[in-house]
Amino acid sequence: MSGKLVHTMRMPIRWGDMDAMGHVNNTVYFRYIEQARISWLEQIECAPHPSGQGPVIVNAHCSFIKQLKYPGEIEVSTLVGPPGRSSFEMTHQIRLVDANGEAGALHAEGGAKIVWVDILAEKSMPLPDVIRDLLPAQGS
Repeated sequence: MSGKLVHTMRMPIRWGDMDAMGHVNNTVYFRYIEQARISWLEQIECAPHPSGQGPVIVNAHCSFIKQLKYPGEIEVSTLVGPPGRSSFEMTHQIRLVDANGEAGALHAEGGAKIVWVDILAEKSMPLPDVIRDLLPAQGS
């Protein structure tokens, strides 16, 4: 997956993230991605606002490459693609942090299409300049 790197964060793998098969349940990867997305949006002061405007997910996907297990720590890198009128693609790479504190092999990659909307009107609207200015230009 490609794009402009805008955010990296680490988080622990929790005991409750695992399922009966002894590895992190596939639904939990979407929670890891969600946390990284929200952390970046909060960092740039564009978090969702229930009575105003904000980002809405119109699709989401994840490819599971290697199993994650408790205990452990992951690093989630967030990348963004070029803007459309009201949307952009966001991708995430999930890597297991090794004993030396380095993010190692890719364990999962996923993402979502983000559409900026007027929450109450339930209609898309142009991306705000604060976000547009952080996204790579078309063809970058």
